[in-house]
Amino acid sequence: MTVAVPLVLACGLAVPALAQSGRPPALLIHGNYCGPGNNAPLPPIDALDAACARHDACTPRGGMPTATCNARLQREAALISRDPRQPEDVRDAAGFVAFAAGMMPSRPQVAEAPAMVPAARPVGHVVQVPSVVQAPSVVQVPSLDEDDE
Repeated sequence: MTVAVPLVLACGLAVPALAQSGRPPALLIHGNYCGPGNNAPLPPIDALDAACARHDACTPRGGMPTATCNARLQREAALISRDPRQPEDVRDAAGFVAFAAGMMPSRPQVAEAPAMVPAARPVGHVVQVPSVVQAPSVVQVPSLDEDDE
């Protein structure tokens, strides 16, 4: 939790300076791409930042990413968080990014099959309904009496 306080303070102090640049402020938590916004065209600084850059690339400008895009970031960040070759601060940031990616909203996926729309009926069309509904036939099951055993 001690990491969160300096992170929040750093983001808060960076907002006014970035807002003067003429583009929306980037509230980055790591590198040039992890967090809302980015510092494109700067290159990613490490594997986690590259994963975040790929996530930004599959997110439409001003829109929401797909669930697949979020799942990819979650999977890549989780792998980085468990990689012993990565520095501890990068592993910690990757764990946070993996968690956050699992919580991010996403736009709905395109449906697998088109929606079924009933065909329009002509005006005055009458639907025929059967007048008699047949009940299923009754099957007699012999009972077991105590005498039959």
